[in-house]
Amino acid sequence: MGYVQVFLVFSVIVNSVSAVTHYSVPEEMEEGSVVANLAADLGLDANTLKSRKMRVDVVANKKYLDINKDTGELFILERIDRESLCPSKTTTLCSLKLDAAIENPIRMFNIEVEIMDINDNAPHFRRGTMHLDISESSPVGERFSLNNAADPDVGTNSVKDYHLSASDHFALEIQTGRDGTKFADLVLKKALDREQHAVHNLILTAVDGGVPTRTGTASIIVRVLDVNDNAPSFDKDKYVVDVMENSPIGSLVIKLNATDLDEGSNSDVFYSYSLYTSERTQNIFNLNPENGEITVREMINYEDFKIYEMEVIASDKGPNSLSGQCKLTIQVTDMNDNHPQISIKSFQTPVSENIELDTVIAVVSISDKDSGDNGKVDLHIPGNMPFKLRESSDNYYELVVSEPLDREKVPEYDITFTVTDRGSPPLSDNETMTLELLDVNDNVPQFPQSFYTIRVMENNAPGALLSSLTAFDPDLHENQYLVYFIIEREIVNTSMSMLFSINPENGNLYALKTFDYEIEDEFLFHIEARDSGSPPLSSNVTVHIIIVDQNDNAPVIVSPWRAHGSVVEEKIPRSTDKGSLVAKVIALDTDSVHNSRITYQFLQVTDASLFSLDQYNGEIRTMRMFSYKDPRHLRLVVVAKDNGQPALSATVTIKLITVETAVKTYSDMTEMPLEYDIFSDLNLYLLIGLGSVSFLLLITILVTIVLKCQSPKGSKPAPPSRNSVISERNSTIADSTLVSNDAYWYSLFLAETRKGKMVVRQPLPKGSRYFVSSLPRGTGLTDTSDSAASTLQASTTSSSSST
Repeated sequence: MGYVQVFLVFSVIVNSVSAVTHYSVPEEMEEGSVVANLAADLGLDANTLKSRKMRVDVVANKKYLDINKDTGELFILERIDRESLCPSKTTTLCSLKLDAAIENPIRMFNIEVEIMDINDNAPHFRRGTMHLDISESSPVGERFSLNNAADPDVGTNSVKDYHLSASDHFALEIQTGRDGTKFADLVLKKALDREQHAVHNLILTAVDGGVPTRTGTASIIVRVLDVNDNAPSFDKDKYVVDVMENSPIGSLVIKLNATDLDEGSNSDVFYSYSLYTSERTQNIFNLNPENGEITVREMINYEDFKIYEMEVIASDKGPNSLSGQCKLTIQVTDMNDNHPQISIKSFQTPVSENIELDTVIAVVSISDKDSGDNGKVDLHIPGNMPFKLRESSDNYYELVVSEPLDREKVPEYDITFTVTDRGSPPLSDNETMTLELLDVNDNVPQFPQSFYTIRVMENNAPGALLSSLTAFDPDLHENQYLVYFIIEREIVNTSMSMLFSINPENGNLYALKTFDYEIEDEFLFHIEARDSGSPPLSSNVTVHIIIVDQNDNAPVIVSPWRAHGSVVEEKIPRSTDKGSLVAKVIALDTDSVHNSRITYQFLQVTDASLFSLDQYNGEIRTMRMFSYKDPRHLRLVVVAKDNGQPALSATVTIKLITVETAVKTYSDMTEMPLEYDIFSDLNLYLLIGLGSVSFLLLITILVTIVLKCQSPKGSKPAPPSRNSVISERNSTIADSTLVSNDAYWYSLFLAETRKGKMVVRQPLPKGSRYFVSSLPRGTGLTDTSDSAASTLQASTTSSSSST
């Protein structure tokens, strides 16, 4: 524990009884700070302090000090606050008295420690804000006492001075009391004027004498009290106003306003007439003493007096009342007090909406009893109407049609005739007449759309509501009653009225039959809406019915062909190479393109590692060569599934028999003909059946042609059947994938005639049909026949019925 610098006054009264030791320390020293080496100052051996049981006691106070018995040092035990220890400022001396005792032998020592003040407190005011009320009539030099600031510190650390914020009207004067306390007085150095500055805000600052100095502040709010030193004044010295004759009793002429810059009762103003105002004037006009309003008291007549003059006085209510005055001149204005009059002599209503232009609708007369400009009158009607006024004679006018009328736009007109004189202010009168328009049939029925596209799902129920085709006619009564018709048109010898029906009253369109997308996929016709006017008017609209396909046809397996669902047997050499074409499954679906998209997959297969199936073209190919472990009989079940929702499907079972002989397989639909050694009886029967069916088909075609030639010229030929074997559309063959019905049926014929003669297809260079080539056994020549189409059709018909 180190020593700190202290002011030590060591005085010893050497006698046999007592001795007093004096020390001085500043307040607020840190705890543990050393005051002095008491043992050395008392002449004691520090090593014997413990054995002699030395102790220090503070007399009549807390134990702020104690002695270190090891070193003999007197140290601060608890922080000392001089202002708390000695709250009274009557004396500047503040000290602690201690008694030190020691044994062997017993001795007592008196110790006095003076606590010195430091500047640890700032001056402060008891009230942070001081309010002063000073009259604006106070003389310059008058003093006003202020609250002084208090500072707990003493000596030079107490309040030494006061400062005042900058002010033009006030200064500060410092005084010192008998005990040295500083006081501040506020001195008025410039006269106050409440009307210019009603409140003064000042800041008073107290400063002590410590180092560094500390300050405290307080706000001074000076409110200037008013005195009656301002007289009321008007906005103008002279007023001139105009008043209309016959003005109503109590109507306002003018409101005079006088202001007084004072406040309170000094600014309250009342009004009165001066002695110079005539009694007649005071009887005609009333002056309100509280607010200065001048109103009409009696009826004013321009012919009696044209000008009234008066003088008005405004006085305040202060102790010494002050006043001001103004002059008022009232000029009476002649009044236009007779209204013009209007009279309807003739008015024609209702009229037809197709009335001719310049037709007279009404005759009107106008008049005014006034004279001069007040007696001159003008007649007019609203400018946004299809009518105009035409003067026929003095003060007589005709109302004529100036623009075509349209009842559908405006069914009636409220025509207001307004007559106005040229007085000031002008007077007017008006009268309103209602003109009704009669309807004529001049509007054709109108459909919201000029073209309707209606989608109908096939297999619909007969009588189903397809749509509501409603037209609108803005005419009235029978001119707006509409009747709906289907404009007749035949399709394949069938009238539209047999397919569709429309409600003649509301335009609801119904289907009379169930539609089949595969037979007819769209209809185009017209619907007419006709009103009941005379003559009737009509309009029509085009209706396009689109039949939406449903997936209602399952795929049909056409290749390989089998009779009545029997299993198809095929022979295949065991020496067949990998990738060889074993068979080609072809299925047909008569639904639309989306629903008829067919994919193929195995449903059952004896050995899945031996065969592969193309899901798009149905080709079955070997995935490897046959081994001796493979069975002789293999069974393949192929399912053909369409793309509809839900999907429909068909299956075919192919039984493959592997043989050791060198039987050729067809690897492609476009390869050259293959030969077989055996011309079986089945092939013979098939060719006989195909020939018979082809002959019957040819006879049917000839009969149909003859009937068509005899049909009326206006009839439309029947659309080609979707199941036609040979499509009139061009067929496209790419990578042995058959994409047309021609190709499917041809592939069927090809597959089913593999035994015996092979029939292959050869496309014409620029045609849409195919030649059918047949190869007799053992020949390399090709006979081409254009009659293959009929043979194919017969084969198709028989196979389709079998399926």
